[in-house]
Amino acid sequence: MDSVLTEEQGRSLLQTARQTIAGGLGVVAEENSPVHDTALDAQYATFVTLKINGALRGCIGNLVPVGSVLDGVKRNAVHAAFNDSRFPALTDAELANVQIDISVLSQPRPLEYRDGDDLLEKLRPGRDGVILKLGGASATFLPQVWEQLPVPENFLGHLCQKAGLTATAWRESHPEIEIYQVQCFAEEQR
Repeated sequence: MDSVLTEEQGRSLLQTARQTIAGGLGVVAEENSPVHDTALDAQYATFVTLKINGALRGCIGNLVPVGSVLDGVKRNAVHAAFNDSRFPALTDAELANVQIDISVLSQPRPLEYRDGDDLLEKLRPGRDGVILKLGGASATFLPQVWEQLPVPENFLGHLCQKAGLTATAWRESHPEIEIYQVQCFAEEQR
């Protein structure tokens, strides 16, 4: 994905996410409030990922724009910290150890493929985020997930399982696949 935001704008989003989470905990963040930048009014889908010691601690986002990038980051930061059903709500004691990643997504586009082998050839590990849909089931993995699952067969198998399907559904059932790219901004690991 081409850069839609500058590194400075990304740092501002990270600062906003941290302050929003701190506010949800009733903690006053030590940093100054970021200056509003009109570029953050652009309409892009976002995800906010929280990690502690490199391990996932929350990840919530949207695949289509719902308001501005700034509003999406604030909303998704709160949901990642307090409403990700896989984890208990973040505590003030954890906040200092949380590393925040923000992903700004390109518009998803369908990926046409003939069969499982063709799908494997067309996916670009490390670059493509993948949305998988089959019947009423769906799930997505951000491109960053390729770091943990670099083998495309495993990536797709885990994605199917995340959607509540069998690990081989990507090969056997020809699910609908969409791909997208992200511009990622990440705090240094704490």
